[in-house]
This record gives sequence, C-alpha cells and structure tokens, in this order.
Amino acid sequence: MWVVKIGGSLSHEPTLRHWLAELCEIGGGRVVIVPGGGDFADKVRQYQSEWRFDDLAAHNMSLLAMTQYALLMKGVFPELVLASSEAKIRRTLRDGHVAVWVPTALMRDTPDAMSNWDTTSDSLAAWLSTMLNAERLIVVKSCPIAADDALETLAAAGVVDRRFVDYVKDANYVVELFDKNSVALMRDRLLNSPVT
Repeated sequence: MWVVKIGGSLSHEPTLRHWLAELCEIGGGRVVIVPGGGDFADKVRQYQSEWRFDDLAAHNMSLLAMTQYALLMKGVFPELVLASSEAKIRRTLRDGHVAVWVPTALMRDTPDAMSNWDTTSDSLAAWLSTMLNAERLIVVKSCPIAADDALETLAAAGVVDRRFVDYVKDANYVVELFDKNSVALMRDRLLNSPVT
C-alpha cells in the first residue's frame, strides 16, 4: 500500500488532474491519497489571526480544510472513494479502488501533540502511513524538489512541516518528496513495484 499526499498548493494547478488521473488508472487497490489543506487551511490561519482562537480549534478546522480538498478531488474524479477510518480505507483497497483519506476522526476535544501548526497534513500523512503499515509515502509539492534535498533542509525551508522529520525518522516505509511535475516518475515507480 502506498500513501500519496497531494499538497494543497496543487489545488489550483492543472497538474492536479494528471496526478488524480494516473492514480485512479494504476493505483486501484494500492493507493491512499492524503489531501493537503491548501488555501482552505490558509483561511483557518487567517481567521485564527483575526479572532485569536487557540490551536485546538485551528487543528479541528484544518482537518475540515483537508476534508474540503478531499471532496474537491472526488468531485473531479468521482471514482475516488472517501474514507475516514482504517476499516473503510482497507475495504476500499480490497475492492480495487483508490481511497482519499478524510481525517475527521483526528478531531480533538483537548490539545495533544498533533493539535498545533508544527503538525500539518505532511505529518498526518506520515502518521497514517505508519498506522496503515504502508510500504511507501510520497509527498507531492508544487515547488521544485531536488532528489538529493535532505528532509531536514526541506523542513527548515518550510517545504514540509517541522514535525515531519520526527514522524518519518524511524519509518519502516520509503519516503519520497516529488514536485508537481513528477507524475511520470510516480507512475513508473508504481508500475514497477511489486504488489504486496
């Protein structure tokens, strides 16, 4: 199973359609998409700045931002299956479909390690990859990414969130960051990796 986190920064990019088309075509039964927050989450930041509410409220609102992006993806490709639980994800994959994770189960009543801006959809994708025992996590960003860019460097530059490195440092899955133009590379990787 692969987890493919598609950054919210792709929500206005024509390449989003290419990513979703390829994943639908060749990822059925193997791929779980994690939506970023994008400008839906940017609105949360704006409201938090304006109204000064705490990070717990912002965390819960950001999960709904990711959910909106998930709904956008399904609107573009209706064959995608929205899945908010591990059981639904596994059932979707067993049925040969591509799941899009809806992270509403992570909404909290009290603060925890996830409910802050250091932990964004990047780290949530890593958390999900660990929970599902995925074999690979691909994080897709709209900005250029070089193959030899260290994760620590990318975190320091704000390409991934500050907690991402901690979430993946002991991962038993492959972690790769792709830029928005790497659809063919992802397709090649997926077609040439064994089905487990």
